[in-house]
Amino acid sequence: MASGSKKVIYAALIGNTLIAITKFIAASITGSSAMLSEAIHSLVDTGNQGLLLYGMKRAKKPADKQFPFGHGKEIYFWSFIVAILIFALGGGISIYEGIHHLLHPQPTKSPLINYLVLGLAIIFEGAAWFLAFREFRKHKGRNGYIDAINQTKDPSVIVVLFEDSAAMLGLFVALAGVALTQITGNVYFDGGASILIGLILIGTAIWLARETKGLLIGESAEPEIVEGILDMVQKSPIIESTNEILTMHMGPDFILVTLSADFADSASADNVEKEVGALDLQIKTKFPRVKRVFIEAEKMVRQTTIS
Repeated sequence: MASGSKKVIYAALIGNTLIAITKFIAASITGSSAMLSEAIHSLVDTGNQGLLLYGMKRAKKPADKQFPFGHGKEIYFWSFIVAILIFALGGGISIYEGIHHLLHPQPTKSPLINYLVLGLAIIFEGAAWFLAFREFRKHKGRNGYIDAINQTKDPSVIVVLFEDSAAMLGLFVALAGVALTQITGNVYFDGGASILIGLILIGTAIWLARETKGLLIGESAEPEIVEGILDMVQKSPIIESTNEILTMHMGPDFILVTLSADFADSASADNVEKEVGALDLQIKTKFPRVKRVFIEAEKMVRQTTIS
């Protein structure tokens, strides 16, 4: 999944860089507010993809004394920063530019350039969106699209997919603004399109921030993983009951598991130790993303943690 995510991000990075340059040139020639908003949007997206790549690199750093469970949550932090940048830079500047254009309207020049640039941008953004969507479909498996989005623990593809979706929608809004301005001669359509693009970006940013917040704070593993672990524990011949199972994602591919179980009074310390080791191996074998398992043995070993 990580290699697929990187391919999607690199493709989006290259495409957005070229598109941003082209849009800025077109905006400077035509004076279109909507085109300038789209140029800012592409520039912000380019920076965001760079941050995601940086976050993925940081997340691979090994554990150390200061971060004993590794740096996997770095990708969640940088994904949250991306959402903030989309909100503040992409959405805020686009709305400001649109309002400024409405207050001080200026006629656009050479609209043909806008059509050409927007047409090429739609093709390039569409290709990047298709790659991100294809990677997302691989990741979602048999889950529905909404469930897959809500349950995903790897925000990189989701961020790129929603960035590209917002970009595609913004391009069509910009195209409509430019066309209506040319057809009607009313320059307010251009400024209005810029404001609408900003609102699209702000909506996307709020949604992404909501999705990444839970992962950043410490979201649990998927219900099927928790239920699978519980089933293994309940089949143990010397465990009478399970008090609680706590899980937390320390990164897209790192799940921490802690559980408290009541061991039979007749079980010896040696039997408890062997059973804990067997459960640890079973859990990690069935669920490879589980990297650390801590089992607290009640009754037999009061207030003692065995891992």
